[in-house]
Amino acid sequence: MTTANAWAAHSAQSPFAHFSFQRRALEPQDVRIDILYCGICHSDVHFARGEWGDPRYPCVPGHEIVGRVSAVGESVTRFQPGDLVGVGCMVDSCGHCPSCGEGLEQYCENGLTGTYMGVEAQTGLPTYGGYSDHIVVRENFVLRINHKPEDLPAVAPLLCAGITMWSPLRHWHAGPGKKVGIVGIGGLGHMGLKLAHALGAHVAAFTRSEGKAGEARKLGADEVILSSDEARMAEHRSSFDLIVSTVSAPQDLDLYSRLLKRDGTLVLVGAGPERHVAPAAGTLIGRRRSIAGSAIGGIAETQEMLDFCAEHGITADIELIPVQQVDDAYTRMLASDVKYRFVIDNASLPTT
Repeated sequence: MTTANAWAAHSAQSPFAHFSFQRRALEPQDVRIDILYCGICHSDVHFARGEWGDPRYPCVPGHEIVGRVSAVGESVTRFQPGDLVGVGCMVDSCGHCPSCGEGLEQYCENGLTGTYMGVEAQTGLPTYGGYSDHIVVRENFVLRINHKPEDLPAVAPLLCAGITMWSPLRHWHAGPGKKVGIVGIGGLGHMGLKLAHALGAHVAAFTRSEGKAGEARKLGADEVILSSDEARMAEHRSSFDLIVSTVSAPQDLDLYSRLLKRDGTLVLVGAGPERHVAPAAGTLIGRRRSIAGSAIGGIAETQEMLDFCAEHGITADIELIPVQQVDDAYTRMLASDVKYRFVIDNASLPTT
């Protein structure tokens, strides 16, 4: 086993502090990764603050991981020391259920193993995330990074924010000739605008803030629609093939369902604790519209997304911080005071 140094939440109320723990010894199919950068996700906040149940403190969040391979097990064939790699929201799954068989490990019917807040099948120990100096992961859940080295900090959020948007865009065939809407311009939404634009769709950004119009266009929006402007919204009725909502706060789903073409789909990727206002049945029935949900992505489509982003020069817009600023970053993120994702420089981790 190896000793890992990490930045951990020791209770729901206390600030983050240093924490040392044991990573499992390298098994034949394992890859050990020295973590260079780790993005901060809203899920990290819910986890660290105990809002998703008891996380077994001390807990180490982080599932947007970019690093360099430092060692491999004897059966590993796809990676070698020195390779630049990533780890996303999961580090294992059952491997034999129908979803896993289709490369959709995020929907594992026997339960995926989260990068944090999970339990290792190998040891029975809790999983600890990327706010740490290294991690040990099965080869099948390690992703190859082909971006330039100078882009690596901004690649980290692709492992969650990027794939969360890529998966529905690909599943519902965003591309040339399609009109796609992205609701919300934040960590998820800004990636949705970039990806939908690069896929060749006509992209509209929905926002409640007129001041975000310029930002949205720079990110790839062809047009910006104020969701509070009833006349403007009415102009777009029955015109969208796909709308992806990143908003986790309660919203009136009729507002966006009415904008869908026949057979159009509204996809929810923002997960909040409160219910949305359900649409009227007639809104859906009249044009065979659908409302769906989508969760991250499988390993194969995550690699596809990373390769696409490397080819098109796509990264997240980030603010790089030392690990000692995590508590402040959480406060600022909840106040929407970041454009658009915080990323930890793991070189700042203390060793004692």
